[in-house]
Amino acid sequence: MRSAVIIYNPAAGRFSVKPFIQSVVKTLESNGWKADAEETKSGEHTVQLARQASVEKKEAVFAVGGDGTIGNVVNGLIDSDTALGVLPAGTANVWSIELGLRAFTWANPWTLKRNASLLANAPCHAIDVGVCNDVSFMMWAGIGLDALTIHAIEPRIRFEKFFAFPEFTAQTLMQAAQWRGVNLRLWADDVEVQGQYIVAVATNIRHYLGGLSKLSPDAYLNDGLLDMWLFSGSHLGDALRHAYDMMTGKHITSDAARKITFKSLRVEADSPFLIQTDGEPRGPAQTALIKVKSGALKMLMPPRGMGLLKPS
Repeated sequence: MRSAVIIYNPAAGRFSVKPFIQSVVKTLESNGWKADAEETKSGEHTVQLARQASVEKKEAVFAVGGDGTIGNVVNGLIDSDTALGVLPAGTANVWSIELGLRAFTWANPWTLKRNASLLANAPCHAIDVGVCNDVSFMMWAGIGLDALTIHAIEPRIRFEKFFAFPEFTAQTLMQAAQWRGVNLRLWADDVEVQGQYIVAVATNIRHYLGGLSKLSPDAYLNDGLLDMWLFSGSHLGDALRHAYDMMTGKHITSDAARKITFKSLRVEADSPFLIQTDGEPRGPAQTALIKVKSGALKMLMPPRGMGLLKPS
């Protein structure tokens, strides 16, 4: 019998997922799994629980929570034989948008059981993971305005999550009104770049901006590459233009945006800058070393996520 641990974050999302965890256990057991549930108490505790599951040679960890919870589970599973199964139950749930999974809400609590059933017999694939200053990420590592905003709003109490999008938008505008960008020097494989940027974001996936933008529409999870997007500017108008371009896809051809595809990259600045990875605050740092670890994470892939894999 296959063994798994369900790691769930009771503080994730607008409503607690805790009352519905037993339904996930029963769904997995009916599909031939032996599943235990563990409640996480912090980000570091999440990493520890995932790492312990890999040490115990569990076949899978099913992560129930938001993008931050999933990112912490990744940090515990990287380079192990234990696969990740994503059961989204957070606020933004960008990773669920990427995979084509509906997220848990109290209006649709059945999605937990449905997603667990989908993943119970899903194929396992090795996917790439990004690493920024020794912290692994599934989605992005960002420097600049997005990192400033995330540092300003996280952590949030549950009441604030009911107004997540308005709060994030308002906080971004407040930060952008005072932000003059950051002068960065970047070395990516054989490319060297310097400039004043509103945002610099390395991405492993296609979506960004809470899922509203397809930042890198041609990204694959198993191509051994990351994309670094650089958005030039120094004031609020630049930030608003870039946000509009990203949501409409015009950033692809914008003269003020640049994409660098890389395997290894170094970012430096004259003063410390804040960092975010997968929507979690990190940093500050004066140097960021970002690289891809090819095929470092095993993942249970739902049917709609198969298009994220580059054909061999």
